[in-house]
Amino acid sequence: MDMPLRQDDENLLRNVRANIVQSIRAFSVNDLQETAARLGHHFLYANLAHAQTKQDVLDLLAEQFLFPAHFGKNFDALYDCMTDPLHKAGPQPGFVVVLEQIPATLKFDKEAREQLLDIFRDAAEYWGDRRIAFRCFYSFL
Repeated sequence: MDMPLRQDDENLLRNVRANIVQSIRAFSVNDLQETAARLGHHFLYANLAHAQTKQDVLDLLAEQFLFPAHFGKNFDALYDCMTDPLHKAGPQPGFVVVLEQIPATLKFDKEAREQLLDIFRDAAEYWGDRRIAFRCFYSFL
């Protein structure tokens, strides 16, 4: 019997904790997007390759995640947009988030990158407390 070339939905995320922020490593964006669709989860993708500063990162996230116009463009507002409005919108099926090519520049240094990832770690914890899967995958530029 021939083995399929691609892993099925369950296998793709089988060894990935339900509420985690981790390097994208062996996963492809397309496979994660397809898996999210099959599982009925929200798929949020942001390519941050053109960002140089914290403000650039927040602008790109707001644009690519389709945040509301009133988004405050700071890390507190980012956390709020990743949690509160979605929670108030009703039951959520789960989340697969991809932050691709997080910048490593003088104006977006290691501390800023860790602060950004901490927002997503906090969001993963928030959703975990509600027993909703929130997996965030990232890569650095």
